[in-house]
Amino acid sequence: MHRFMNGLARLMAILGGIVLTALVILTCVSVLGRGINTFLHWEPVETIMPALSRWLLDAGVGPVWGDYELVEAGVAFAIFAFIPLCQITAGHATVDIFTARLPKRANRVIQMVVDIVFAAVLILIAWRLSAGMESKMQNNETTFLLQFPIWWSYLVSLIGAVVAAIVGVYMAVVRIAELLTMRTIIPAAEVDH
Repeated sequence: MHRFMNGLARLMAILGGIVLTALVILTCVSVLGRGINTFLHWEPVETIMPALSRWLLDAGVGPVWGDYELVEAGVAFAIFAFIPLCQITAGHATVDIFTARLPKRANRVIQMVVDIVFAAVLILIAWRLSAGMESKMQNNETTFLLQFPIWWSYLVSLIGAVVAAIVGVYMAVVRIAELLTMRTIIPAAEVDH
């Protein structure tokens, strides 16, 4: 079971990384296009080489149309895509100034409670994303510039949130089993297998 969950979490992180990389490239191209467009509208450039300036502007040199909408949808997916790997590897930020001196059993209880609460929150987020997606579908809402249905963004985020919730529930069950058996099933700072 752990191998499957770990593989699923890693797959989501890879997909999130691909989307995030594409968004970085998109943003760079858009910023570069915006900068070139501004440069081509600069009076000295329009005076010195008006034909080239006009030709490039007419060719569409400028920011990527709808870049904000694409980045908004893509980043939402990427965030949810990275949560499962962070959860299964215990990669979330922790402050253990006080808990470092507690007995092992107390730390197991704390870790179990945190993972149960985290799983519940992930389930809540997935549920509300599902409700939001349904609402956007019923209202036929679209983005302002690209006019693509907003529910598409909700759907890709929902996929990531559902996987995060599944992994979160799995980790909560693992932490409960660890507390009951007093055995370490998955080390709290596991990075690789």
